Amino acid sequence: MGLPRLGNTAARRLFMDRHALLEQPSGPSKGADLLQLISRLGFVQLDSINTLARAHDVILYSRRPSYRPKHLTELYHGGGALFEHWTHDAAMIPLEFYPQWHLRFQRDEVLLRKRWRNWRRDGFEQQFETVLKHIRDHGVVSSSDLGKDEKKGSGGWWDWHPSKTALEYLWRTGALTVVGREGFQKRYDLTERVIEERLHAPPDPLAPAPTVDWLCNAALDRLGFATSGELAAFWDTARAAEARDWCRAAKARGEIEEIEVEAADGSLRKSFARPDTIAQAAELGAAPGRLRLLSPFDPMLRDRKRAERLFGFHYRIEVFTPAPKRIYGYYVFPLIEGQKMVGRIDMKADRAGDCLRVTALWPERRATFSPARLKRLEAELERVARFAGLSQVRFADGWLREAL
Repeated sequence: MGLPRLGNTAARRLFMDRHALLEQPSGPSKGADLLQLISRLGFVQLDSINTLARAHDVILYSRRPSYRPKHLTELYHGGGALFEHWTHDAAMIPLEFYPQWHLRFQRDEVLLRKRWRNWRRDGFEQQFETVLKHIRDHGVVSSSDLGKDEKKGSGGWWDWHPSKTALEYLWRTGALTVVGREGFQKRYDLTERVIEERLHAPPDPLAPAPTVDWLCNAALDRLGFATSGELAAFWDTARAAEARDWCRAAKARGEIEEIEVEAADGSLRKSFARPDTIAQAAELGAAPGRLRLLSPFDPMLRDRKRAERLFGFHYRIEVFTPAPKRIYGYYVFPLIEGQKMVGRIDMKADRAGDCLRVTALWPERRATFSPARLKRLEAELERVARFAGLSQVRFADGWLREAL
């Protein structure tokens, strides 16, 4: 007898449900309600690119259209309900998860010293005590407040002066906490002055099992089904071997089972899931028919290979691709309708012209943009424009392209 099978339609619905995209995009979007949404997702990735709005804001808007950036700022700066750190990238994370980050602090302490020495950020370790004393004596700082007489390297935006490198290292390893941003520049304070003492107890570095158990359980709950590698990658703290061992032990205890998940092309992939997952997926209804914009960094799409398997949607961001080699554009937004990816759109906020400028739309194959679908797109773009503080939408000539 073969493994239990989760069909592709049910898998899409389950995956969207775990990412808060199966229900209607509506509901309260600030305070405790916003925190609950972020906790449900696990975290919200931060990104500095602002062609329309920052990634974290678009992620939250696509689920709660009443959301505005000030709501996250209020929760982060004023509410003390979130902290900023790393998963696979910089992210906003519920403060209740903070105890699970001590393992990350310990592992980054070893990893970053080695990595940053190799990047020739000479002298940053000698700045630790100087940086800590300055913050202790003078309070919250940004990188521009320190190292004004220090030489910055010529290796690009990441080639920081020693004090900037020390700030980032002390933050990544837990001695400092980011308490807010001005523009997009981080501001740091001593962790002991910011994080409640009850959250400070670090794990035994020789016994990471309780943290790994939390990481794998929490990842599986937010993915619905996953390989051991996908569980490790979700928070990017547990090692691949630790996630494999966790899966083996959890399966032996009857906490998870192995299933087959059908991909968009009909192929099957073995994954782990809770024993009642397939039954839960069968009870889920269809996704709402509203056409919606997603951030390129949306948690549903951040694992590009999984998105391609489940939805048949091949997506790569082209920010770092030289312009002549781009297929679509610098920063192209995916479009979802129901439980299908229907296209991608190149657009940006023209603040001077007070409009949302649409350069191009590429439908996915088998996703014709009929008059009815175009009307739904126009309605969504009008909502997006309002979200971005713009008064109108303008389309370039020839904006509706052929599927590639």
